[in-house]
Amino acid sequence: MNVLEVKDLGINFGGLRAVDHFNLTIEQGELYGLIGPNGAGKTTVFNMLTGVYAPSDGQIMLQGKTLNNLSCHKIAQLGIARTFQNIRLFKDLSVIDNVKIGLHERYNYSLVNSLLKTKKYFLMEQQMEKEAMDLLEVFRLHTYAHIKACNLPYGKQRELEIARALATHPKLLLLDEPAAGMNPQETEELMEVIKKVRKKFNISILLIEHDMKLVMGICEKITVLNYGSVLLCGTPDEVVNDPRVIKAYLGD
Repeated sequence: MNVLEVKDLGINFGGLRAVDHFNLTIEQGELYGLIGPNGAGKTTVFNMLTGVYAPSDGQIMLQGKTLNNLSCHKIAQLGIARTFQNIRLFKDLSVIDNVKIGLHERYNYSLVNSLLKTKKYFLMEQQMEKEAMDLLEVFRLHTYAHIKACNLPYGKQRELEIARALATHPKLLLLDEPAAGMNPQETEELMEVIKKVRKKFNISILLIEHDMKLVMGICEKITVLNYGSVLLCGTPDEVVNDPRVIKAYLGD
């Protein structure tokens, strides 16, 4: 079964057709790229996949389950996690607490347990601490565990956001311009991190990115959006050599 199937997805904002007849299939463990010029509709697609926007038409299915009209919270529970163009960490909380926030959906204890500091409370807190540290080690962030997230270098803040998303145990990870604002060295490190995450967690990844070196270096398949419609779907070689894609990015 495919992890994600999107059929004829579309959305209207007033008289504007922002996305039209968008189709996408992502297989288990696939690393997929979604690219296109600014304003092509890429983030709008992400917002529909995660419940921020309700599609005007079409269907979204995660492992055979329809996601249409579900809340962001419910979609996250079913297995889609995302990061954002602009980093959205809890910057005044510690690095490890940011990850533990992602774990709380699966570690439930009551307010009474928390106030009375019961055995259940301490047991779950210990389990969360261990799982959060294990995740931080994947990103080599464990040495920063108890500093404020705002004190991390920019590239590490990007990686922390991915770690927090992974804490929800998603089936599909959406990365919205993960290399935005990074220097070339940070981008190279991010490429290795994304490949490592895919391999270690056997997870499907869909990413939006303007850094073509990153996209071409790690994605197995790419869909190109232009003015809300699919221009091309293919391998990196097919995409980079297609005259329509070159025109969309560079003009006549």
